[in-house]
Formats: sequence, structure tokens, C-alpha cells
Amino acid sequence: MFQLTDFLPTTVKELKLHGWDEVDVVLFSGDAYVDHPSFGSAVIGRVMEAEGLRVAIVPQPNWQDDLRDFKKFGVPRLFFAVTAGNMDSMVNHYTANKRLRSDDAYTAGGEAHKRPDYATITYCNILKKLYPDVPILIGGIEASLRRVTHYDYWSDKLMPSILVDSKADLLVYGMGEKPLKAILAEIRKGRKISEITEIPQTAFLSSEIPVVKSPLNKNNPYSFSGGGKCPKNDRGEDLGGYKTIELISHEICLQDKKKYASNFRIVEEESNRINGARLVQRVGDKQVIISPMYPPWSSEELDETYRLPFTRQPHPKYKNRPIPAFEMIKFSVNLHRGCFGGCAFCTISAHQGKFIVSRSKQSILDEIKKIAQSDDFKGNLSDLGGPSANMYAMQGKDLSICEKCKRPSCIHPKVCKNLNFDHTPLIDIYRSVDKLPGIKRSFIGSGVRYDMLLAETNDKKTAESQQEYTRELISKHVSGRLKVAPEHTSDSVLNVMRKPSFNYFYKFNKIFEQINKEEGLNQQLIPYFISSHPACRNQDMAELADITKKLNFRLEQVQDFTPTPMTLATEIYYSGYHPYTLEPIYTARTKEEKLAQRQYFFWYKEKPENKKYATRGKGKSQKSTKRR
Repeated sequence: MFQLTDFLPTTVKELKLHGWDEVDVVLFSGDAYVDHPSFGSAVIGRVMEAEGLRVAIVPQPNWQDDLRDFKKFGVPRLFFAVTAGNMDSMVNHYTANKRLRSDDAYTAGGEAHKRPDYATITYCNILKKLYPDVPILIGGIEASLRRVTHYDYWSDKLMPSILVDSKADLLVYGMGEKPLKAILAEIRKGRKISEITEIPQTAFLSSEIPVVKSPLNKNNPYSFSGGGKCPKNDRGEDLGGYKTIELISHEICLQDKKKYASNFRIVEEESNRINGARLVQRVGDKQVIISPMYPPWSSEELDETYRLPFTRQPHPKYKNRPIPAFEMIKFSVNLHRGCFGGCAFCTISAHQGKFIVSRSKQSILDEIKKIAQSDDFKGNLSDLGGPSANMYAMQGKDLSICEKCKRPSCIHPKVCKNLNFDHTPLIDIYRSVDKLPGIKRSFIGSGVRYDMLLAETNDKKTAESQQEYTRELISKHVSGRLKVAPEHTSDSVLNVMRKPSFNYFYKFNKIFEQINKEEGLNQQLIPYFISSHPACRNQDMAELADITKKLNFRLEQVQDFTPTPMTLATEIYYSGYHPYTLEPIYTARTKEEKLAQRQYFFWYKEKPENKKYATRGKGKSQKSTKRR
């Protein structure tokens, strides 16, 4: 059993149990406190603790009473830290139809409405009003993906960088351990947060564009590019000590949707480059300054996070009130970070990056040994996965080519010739895990990229690994149902989605059924589809209904496209233009249009309005095929 002192303190009483009379940092989070490496606030708290700081955490503070939760720890010695949690608070609160959700997976008991809308902004404004002189550091998904001018679906308007409305002093975007350590190192040197302008993966508001103190080279501890002569902007102003790109200003974005769309291509490309540029965007009389991302981490650097002393449990205060998100992942293990799929509707690469950072085999096995010792563990691991289950240990064969690359996807429109997608290391992980004492079965709950299992290659070892992994996966690691995400059946829609042709799904489905037959198994393939995505019309949904009906799928895993900040699809939805071509693209926008598309999923339900969709599907499909 764990003691209260095994967790970061959440009350003044717990603070005294730690023997502390003050704290260095107070961390506010929109999630319940789960001390597990899958929960961002726990990771950040443990990282700061490992750096020698006294950290208190305030999970889901009450923002509607006398604000006692914001006052209970008083003024921290260094700064306040704020995160909305593992999800954007608006995605957490509302459905695609903008209806309030009735539950919250990141709250004890699944209780809804324990955090405010725009949680990062709300928490920060309260803190700035109470303690105007104390610096605020923000991070997490919500802050990360709202770092530049972005479309907010729930208010149906463009919002400036979250730095403007939150009034935060510094923003850490992406996976925050490394930039946070660098910030703390500078604070230890006596620098104020307002003086720290050169750390990668940070953003801040400034009345002027600061010059980096030294050119970025091997002698600079925060070096991530080759330096070189600094360019000037169209006003002749020096932009600093390394390459800087000035984005279309917030005010012009408000006036011109096409120019706003053009910003996204720059943001996405530079966020996915090893040697990215610093981005600058004017908003009012200030600029948002966004430093580039760190280069891909090493396995050792990622392993450091998983060595931190997590209890892997919710705080004891939640006793008898399960936290759904924790219950889902408590017996799962994350193998890597990042995703090179570049899907148009996904934010993973914008936050974690497209370059895969994999844990070492030993780190993975060590974590599983800890899980196996849990009193309630029955021997089955629910997931050995990641953002995409089968990208572990994959990277470019020649990294010098990757250093010059700015493609947002390594596998669309086709698999890059420089990508090593040998599945052998992952097969070894699966088999090594299954040999551990106390492990009965290990399942794959994360989505699998079946297109990588079917991609053509001239490398014999890679080709053999594709076949071996496919059989290993289907015969030993499926818990009755295997999730895959074709997303759509129309090639024209899939192309905008940056997803492979549906022909790949046909091939994989055939292989899945064949292996099941050979192994004597009765397992299901569960495909995931999206309606109302940019470029999708009713005839495309009719085709989808017809095709999936012929395949005997009664769809369950479906979603109406929800625009979320910093995705290609969201920029198209708002602007009407594709950021890479600046050509117009149709998108269903009204509630009626979106509902009409969604109904095609449910032709099989016994409702009069659904029967017409099955009939439409059969006729429209033929026209759609002719169109292509």
C-alpha cells in the first residue's frame, strides 16, 4: 500500500506530512491526479521533483467559489504551472454537435464539469488576478495546440495564441520534459522566466523580437540547427541569431481566410523538421515568438521519464471513485512517442512530433515487471502500444536525408524509400514480454497501421518481418477484436485525409480472415470511420455505406469530424482552402449536412429514416465509382 507521502502533496496537510513549509512550484491541472506516466501533469510534477524542487499539485481546482483552491499553497518560490490536462478542455466537454458531454473520463467517478471551458485561460486569469507578479508557465495539449492563431470550433471564430488570453509568461509545447529541464537550469543560474528566450519548444509574447544571445552551434547547449546569417523581415528588422520565419499576423488572418490557411503549411512543416525555424506572429502590438522543437530524443532520454518514481495509482483521495481513463490504461504500456502518419485530422505529430522516439527494451520490461506485481493484475496486458501500435523503433535509414525533409508524413502519399519499417524489433518486444513471469497474454489495443504491413519493399528482411508481424499480431495479440482505421472508402477523401487507398483494407481484411481460419480463431476486425471530413460529400458516404454493407460490417467505431486546433482538416474546415495548394475544398459545415452524412453509417438500424440510406448507398455507389 502507498502512503500519502508517496504522492505529490495536494493539500496543506499533505504538505506538512512531507515536512515542507513552502513549495517551489504549484501545478494546476484540469484532470484528476493520477500518478502514472500516461498522465502529463504527473510526468511534469515528477520531472520537477527529480530536479530537486518541492512541487504541490492542485487537481481540478474549483473556479466558481471563493477560489480557496488557488490560494491554499500561497505564493510558490519560483512559478505557477498550469495545464488543462490530457485533453483540450473543449474536446473534453463537447461532442461534435457541440452538445455537453455527460461524463469525463479524466475525473473520479466519471463526473462531468469538474473543469471550466478553456481551462488553461480560466486558471491563468484567476492566478494573475490573485498573484499578478508571480510567473505562470503553461503546457499540455491545450496550450501546445493553441500556440498560434487557431480556429476554435466551439466559438466558431479565430482565436489568437493562447498566450494572449491566458496572460501566461511562458508556454512549453510538445512533450515537455526536456524544455522544462532546460528552463529550470536557467532559473538556477539566476535568470527570470521573462529573460529566457532561447529554449526550444517554448513560446512567449514579446514587444520585440529578441536576438538569441549566441548563434546556434555545437557550443550552444540549446543548439538544434546550423546557425548562419540571420535574415531580416519586410520591415528590415533583424530577426535574431538563427533562421526565423514570420507568419501572417493574427489581424490579417481575421480578414483573409486564404492567407490564414497559408500559415498552417509553415507551422506544420517547421514543427516536423529536425532543423526547424523559429516562428514569429504579430498580434496587436506584440509578437508571439515560437522556438523550434528539439531534435528527436534518444531512447535513454525517454527512459529517464519512465524511471521516475510513479506509484502508477490515482491519489488516495479518489478511493471508491474509479477514474475511467486510468482504468482503461492501468495495465497497458506505452512503447514509443511520435507518429509519422501525418493524418489530416490528427494532432499527434503537432504535439509529439513525427519522429519516433522509442523506449529501450529493458525500460519496457522493467515497467511490465512492476505491473505484474500489482495486487489486482490477472496476467493480461491490455496494450503494448503507442500513437500507432506498429511504429516502434522505426526511423530513416539515412538520417542526413531526414534532416533535410519537411514532409508531414513518411507514409503518404506512399511510404518513403528512406524509411526503415522493419517490424523485427517490435516482434522481439512482444515475444520477450510474453516470456516474463506472471504474463499470460499481451494484447494490442492501439490502432495498427496495416498499410505498413502491406507496403512493397525490396528489402527481404523487412518483407519477412511484415508477414511475421502480421501473423504474430493476429494469432497471439488480439483480444477478440482488432482496431484498424481505414477512416473512409473514397480515395478522393482518403487523399485529403492523408490515408492510404481502401484497397489496402480489402487486402488486410482478407489476410485477417485467412489467419483466423488457419489458427482456429473467431476474432473480429473493427474498422473506424469518419463522416463530414473535408472533401467528403453525401455520395462518398453513400459509397461507404454500400461497401461496408457488402463486407458485412455493422459499423460501431464511427465519428463525425470534429475540428480541433492545429490540424490540416480543421484549417480546411474553417478557411475552405487546402493550406498546401490554396485550392478550395468542399466541407460539410451545417448541423444538418453533418447529420445527413453521419446517418449513412447506420443504415442497418430499424428506423424508417435509416432505410433510405441503405437504398441510396446502392445507387450512389455506382455513380461514385464512375466519378473516380
